[in-house]
Amino acid sequence: MQQCILVMKIEQIYTKCLAQGAYYIESNGEAAIIDPLREPQPYIERAQKNGAQIKFIFETHIHADFVSGHVDLAKKTGATIVFGPNTKTTFDCYNASDNEEFKIGDITIKALHTPGHTLESVTYLLIDENGKNHAIFTGDTLFLGDVGRPDLAIKSDLSEEDLAGMLFESLRTKIMTLNDDVIVYPAHGAGSACGKNLSKETVGTIGGQKKKNYALRPEMTKKEFVKEVLDGISPPPQYFAKNALLNKTGYSELDQVLDSGDTPLSVDLFQELAENKNTLILDVRTQQEFVKNHIPGSIFIGLNGGFAPWVGALIKDITQPLLLVVPKGKSKEAVTRLARVGYDHTLGYLEGGIEAWMNAGKATDQIKSISAFEFEELIKNKPLNVLDVRKDGEYLSMHLEVDHVQHFALDYINEKMGQIDNSKTYHIHCAGGYRSVIAASILKAQGHHNVVDIAGGFAALKKTNLRMSNYVCPSTL
Repeated sequence: MQQCILVMKIEQIYTKCLAQGAYYIESNGEAAIIDPLREPQPYIERAQKNGAQIKFIFETHIHADFVSGHVDLAKKTGATIVFGPNTKTTFDCYNASDNEEFKIGDITIKALHTPGHTLESVTYLLIDENGKNHAIFTGDTLFLGDVGRPDLAIKSDLSEEDLAGMLFESLRTKIMTLNDDVIVYPAHGAGSACGKNLSKETVGTIGGQKKKNYALRPEMTKKEFVKEVLDGISPPPQYFAKNALLNKTGYSELDQVLDSGDTPLSVDLFQELAENKNTLILDVRTQQEFVKNHIPGSIFIGLNGGFAPWVGALIKDITQPLLLVVPKGKSKEAVTRLARVGYDHTLGYLEGGIEAWMNAGKATDQIKSISAFEFEELIKNKPLNVLDVRKDGEYLSMHLEVDHVQHFALDYINEKMGQIDNSKTYHIHCAGGYRSVIAASILKAQGHHNVVDIAGGFAALKKTNLRMSNYVCPSTL
């Protein structure tokens, strides 16, 4: 029997910082991109390398957690932007109808309208050249281990309960009816704020999700689904609504953002621009480098961690002018990653870095940092004020059982600033040391200088003999 070879290519392009998966699909000289990131060039280069033409840019929904590259990519390639039914944008796009099919070479993409995460949400079903259902690209409708949060598209006549109910129906009538061997390609994995308990895996199957995903239990009622999906959802990061608006109305071309933002600035010009009270100095080096020396008043969010989401969560004004302190050769990366979440107003970066600043005789600041074992010795002799900036679930799971422990998640530090007592010295920790330095930098920038970072965070504290409190579920008491 002759074996049929599928003439198609599917590539998942996963970006860890945003926990986001974009997709490149190609068949017989034609290509499509699903949920592209802000920078269009990587997709264009893939198509050019294979001698393919990008025909469609499929968006699963109006994204809130990043600025999609659909507008720039369409301008550069002539591809058609496709959204789900009734999507309203200020730029040209095509609204797909439920079950409408699109040809890409020898394969077919069918748009399945799956409202719930948002009203326009679409799952794209890939049908191979033999007419077999091969894969679904689920956007934020279905993740591995979870489903999309249904609280982002609330309107005066539509509640999160209404959207959750829609999501229940979409999953059971459009997705769970597909064969178990159909591959699932979601838009996000673990670390995304678009769901509660996403898997670290980024590719699965319908059958696998029926077994493992709590939201796909076959015996689950709609009432149970609504309750479980909504339970424990934290408020969305403040930048979500702003990114959603940019994705509906358009944005500046990335080339223009890079031209203006990826600009070296002399020490004197950098200082002059920094004296504008509306300008923020953002230091993107490692936490160890920032602790040792930094420009007074600057805040730290390092490229070595969840950079873009933390920028979006903590810098409230998306149009705020930014000045960057970057590691050598990392300026373009920093400006690009800022643009991925809509922060397009970078003025430039400090040429020569912190070394140039210090060589020019400019003032620097430090954050006192101690090891977990040094902290253990100190707290034996006197009470210390501890600030735990991990997420609520991390804190409830296990935390220090000592006096004077204060907890709030880093996400809400700007709102919780009133709880900080300027007369106290705070020993700050997170899980591993990244978030605690962010917190310390923000506190110092706000005038709270009595801060001490516990290097290594809770991971290091657990190696000491300090008492730990384990959370006990109330149902077991």
